[in-house]
Amino acid sequence: MSVSANTRIGWASVTPALLWTLVFFAVPFAAMAVASLYPKGGDGFSFANYTQFFTNPSYWRALTNSLEVTLIVTFLSVLLAYPFAWILAFVVPGRWQRLALMVAVLPFWTSYVVRSYSWLLVLAEKGVVNATLMNMGLLSEPIQLANTRAATVIGFVHFFVMLLTLTIYANLKQLSPNYRKAAMDLGASPLQTFIHVILPLTLPGIMVGAFLTFVLAIGDYITPQILGGNNELLMPQLIMMQIGRRGDFASASALSIILMAVVTVAYLACARWLKIERA
Repeated sequence: MSVSANTRIGWASVTPALLWTLVFFAVPFAAMAVASLYPKGGDGFSFANYTQFFTNPSYWRALTNSLEVTLIVTFLSVLLAYPFAWILAFVVPGRWQRLALMVAVLPFWTSYVVRSYSWLLVLAEKGVVNATLMNMGLLSEPIQLANTRAATVIGFVHFFVMLLTLTIYANLKQLSPNYRKAAMDLGASPLQTFIHVILPLTLPGIMVGAFLTFVLAIGDYITPQILGGNNELLMPQLIMMQIGRRGDFASASALSIILMAVVTVAYLACARWLKIERA
C-alpha cells in the first residue's frame, strides 16, 4: 500500500474524532473565551472580568476554597483507595475478585444526586451518625456535620475512592510477582519491597486516578451545593451565581477560563512528573 493511501486511511480514521473535538470543545471554548472579554454593561473589549477576579477577595477565596477541598479529597481518596486495591489484588482469592470488584463499584450504579442527598440525611442533625454517637454516649447533643466542608469532603471521598481503587487495582494486577520475589531474594523486607519496588511501579496508576479525582472534584457543583449548604463558596458555585443571579455570562466565562487554566497547570505538573518517574 502506498504512502498516500496510508495517509488517507489515517486521516479518515481520525477525522470523526477531530470533528467531534472541534464542534463540541474547540468552538464552544473559543466562544466562551471571546465572551469573557466583553464585560456585561461594558463598552467593548476589556480584561475587566479577569481583573475583577484578582482584585475581588471573595472571588479569590472561592478558588482557594476549591483547591483546598480538592487537594484534601484527592489525598484522602488515594490514602484509602491504595490499601483497598491492594486487598482486592493480593488478598482476595482470584475466584472472588470479580465479585469483589462488582461490590466495590456499586456506588457508581446510583445517581450522583441521590448519593449526595443520602449523605445529607446520614450527616443531618438527627441523622444516623449523630444518633449512633449519642446512643453510644459519646455525644450529649448533636454536632453540626451537614452543610459543612467536612460533609462535602465525605461525599466526594465516598465517590472517588472507588474510582481510584479501579485505576490502582489495574496497575497492581499488571505487576509481575517476580518483582517482589527478586526484592525478597536480595534481602529486602516486605516494607522495603513496597517502598522501593511496588510503590514506584504503581505511581502511574496512582497519578492517573489522582488527576481524574482532581479534575472531577474541582469542577463539581452538585456535591458542594447539596452537602456544603452554601456555607462555603467554591468556584463552580461562584460561576453558577454569575449566571443564575446576575445573568452575567461574560463573568461566568472568565471564571470558567480561569478554572480551566488551573486544571491545565495540574495536568502539566502531573504529566511532567510521570515522565520523570518513567525515565
